[in-house]
Amino acid sequence: MKFLIFFLLPFAISAQNDSLLTSAKDSAAITTNATVRDSLQAPFKLKARQFIIPGALITYGVLATETKWFKKVNFDTRNEIMEDHPTFRTTIDNYTQFLPGAAVFALQAFGIKGESSIKKELIVYAMSIGISTAIVIPTKRLTRQERPDGSNNQSFPSGHTAIAFASAEFLRREYWNVSPWIGVAGYAVATGTGILRMYNNKHWLGDVAAGAGVGILSTTLSYWLYDKIHIGGKNKKNQAFIFPGYSNKQFSIGLVKQF
Repeated sequence: MKFLIFFLLPFAISAQNDSLLTSAKDSAAITTNATVRDSLQAPFKLKARQFIIPGALITYGVLATETKWFKKVNFDTRNEIMEDHPTFRTTIDNYTQFLPGAAVFALQAFGIKGESSIKKELIVYAMSIGISTAIVIPTKRLTRQERPDGSNNQSFPSGHTAIAFASAEFLRREYWNVSPWIGVAGYAVATGTGILRMYNNKHWLGDVAAGAGVGILSTTLSYWLYDKIHIGGKNKKNQAFIFPGYSNKQFSIGLVKQF
């Protein structure tokens, strides 16, 4: 269906505009030195409007698993995809989910500086992936929704899409001041990842929407946590950062400490 290509991308453009509004006050403090930029940036503050887009996406995903009309949209979307592309299969979505995040470090390597130092970017991105994983995997086990292809009951929400949108939001936040189109490109890749999950018959539309919301939310929280759980102060060498993780059916807390 043609509308699939544009289902999630408008949220990227809306989020881009939100970034320009919320970050304009800090732009004068940004310099070419990444470490100085980190020290000059105001602490990240959570605002209600930052939850509107991910909240809407997650709400749609939940409705798609619980209500008759939205379930019908799930089935109609899957049936139309399978009718038009019954043999479509690809594994590229295993890699595109990380592409926007990798782009941040590639741009840094080519000398195009983002909002933060590489150290902060590494920690924030690790926290974002950790939060996404800590939300997605337990939710899959609790909801036990069957995948469209019937392979298992770990469909809701889409983990690939969650990581893809966490990566896209990370790219957007780091490079909004360089060009808003960098963020739009990252969200286009993330949207493509979600669409590929549906074309691979691994996820319903609702799974992809909820995964997108989880991913955006995870990155937003990771920037907030970076400033909130920051031991030792911005100008001290003794600093520590804590982030959650989930692996092999176990929750964990990661600690990164600088001496």
